[in-house]
Amino acid sequence: MVKIALTGATGFIGQHIARELSGHNVSVRLLARNPAKVFLPDDAGEVVRGSLADDQALARLVAGTDAVIHCAGSVRGATLEQFSRVNADGAARLAGIAQREGCARFLLLSSLAAREPGLSPYAASKRAGEKSVAQAAGTMTWAAFRPPAVYGPGDKEMLPLFQLMARGVAPVFGSKDARFSLIFAPDLAQAIVAWSLTEEPPPGIFELDDGKKNGYGWRDITETITALTGKPIRMLRIPSSVLSIPAAVNWVLGRYLNRTPMLTPGKIRELRHPDWVCHPNPALAAVGWRPQHSLAEGLAATPGWRRET
Repeated sequence: MVKIALTGATGFIGQHIARELSGHNVSVRLLARNPAKVFLPDDAGEVVRGSLADDQALARLVAGTDAVIHCAGSVRGATLEQFSRVNADGAARLAGIAQREGCARFLLLSSLAAREPGLSPYAASKRAGEKSVAQAAGTMTWAAFRPPAVYGPGDKEMLPLFQLMARGVAPVFGSKDARFSLIFAPDLAQAIVAWSLTEEPPPGIFELDDGKKNGYGWRDITETITALTGKPIRMLRIPSSVLSIPAAVNWVLGRYLNRTPMLTPGKIRELRHPDWVCHPNPALAAVGWRPQHSLAEGLAATPGWRRET
């Protein structure tokens, strides 16, 4: 039986990965600071209490496993140091220990933001995490998956935006001509598990999306939602200057009070970037994965997205 180690299982995407793994004949070992928050169907698998800063816990996590799925990451912070503690240093520590313990495969869940490391501390930390894993991997086959914006059941970031659109208003951030890719969380989880269970998976960095060529523009999103709700949507342009002041305040609070805000000047630069379209690598076809859900199908499978009141 294949043995899989998973970090980040209590998070949005990690829960979907754990759910997907439960449908395969595999043994799963999860890392969690709070084991009570871990989703394990039918109590299948084992939970190791600890964090990415705990070498002994990481060694227990990966010992005897065939593959490591590193999904844990930090999306909140103000400084590169805050992000890097998890996204770069934690990834390097886990990959090094996995290599030492003889794991064969290591999959890092990165972000499409890593393609543009100069935009923000978050993006820089994700790129640094990829480089750290590459350096520490040794003889392991390793890959980094760079998903775009992810939505689906359990999501708390994209859901409010879709709910607002269902009410007839679409706040447009950045350029009205911006284009971006999307992916449904269960589809992403299927890709991750498929790579991890493939005997000889392709190594490298992979951008993956829902299969929509050239991604989406804001008009594509509103037309999709209007087709589902029957309600016209008014696009409301949100100038970046409106968000700049609270973002700057958050940055100061984060830097000097060690808080971890979401909205920062770096996040504003990410929102203003005009091209977040994925460029899928055909080599990923070797694991037998294809996205199963269009945006319309993914929204239909996401509870609560259509709340109109």
